[in-house]
Amino acid sequence: MKFEGTRDYVATDDLTMAVNAAVTLERPLLVKGEPGTGKTELARQVADALGLEIIEWNIKSTTKAQQGLYEYDAVSRLRDSQLGEERVHDVANYIRKGKLWQAFETDRKVVLLIDEVDKADIEFPNDLLQELDRMEFHVYETGETIRARHRPIVIITSNNEKELPDAFLRRCFFHYIRFPDPETLRKIVEVHHPAIKDALLTTALTQFYELRDQPGLKKKPSTSEVLDWLKLLLAEDLGPEDLKRDGTNALPRLHGALLKNEQDVHLFERLAFMARGQR
Repeated sequence: MKFEGTRDYVATDDLTMAVNAAVTLERPLLVKGEPGTGKTELARQVADALGLEIIEWNIKSTTKAQQGLYEYDAVSRLRDSQLGEERVHDVANYIRKGKLWQAFETDRKVVLLIDEVDKADIEFPNDLLQELDRMEFHVYETGETIRARHRPIVIITSNNEKELPDAFLRRCFFHYIRFPDPETLRKIVEVHHPAIKDALLTTALTQFYELRDQPGLKKKPSTSEVLDWLKLLLAEDLGPEDLKRDGTNALPRLHGALLKNEQDVHLFERLAFMARGQR
């Protein structure tokens, strides 16, 4: 198995190397980067390129590691016992399989995505160390041990919101997705908007990088946001001349697709005010 990118996903050489290294080492691939740089989509594209099913485990702040293995529904069993249900005598009827269990019992290799692991409690990664290392876990209620029939390709994403434990990091192959340079971003845009005219794309990307590089910006716009912005420009049938700005307006057209908080909007409004005052 070798990942070389797909027609719908522009993967840099170092990213494809990281994916293939993790597959060869049979270690989880930990992918960090700014939100919107394609970390989640990478897992889907790896699965598509290798012809594998993908199982996605989307982590929330309340997610516990045990939920990835299984959950025992004691409440339902108690209710059924009170109602005299026959199924109550088999505890397996009250075991809900988690995403790891599903990945372990498949008949062929799959891609397991553990998405945004840094959203959970700091102990969450440590609680999965043994299961991801040995590819097995014990079900105490039934006394059985679940072992992976085929070791899944595990891709773990993080927005770098909190530090991950060293013991967890040691077991992963790490890759940081840097924000794409203009040439790479142009290729990404052309995949999503193949009909965009070169003059419009050049003008738009120039403005985008000027905005992104503005000192004091609280949230820099991401790859997904520039794609949304360009989609709006195309929908409005705007040309490069429509994107021209003067000193009275430092904000780009349809800036709501790029700037997602009032502090950043006010920053550019102040810049425009200062520019007018210097005239």
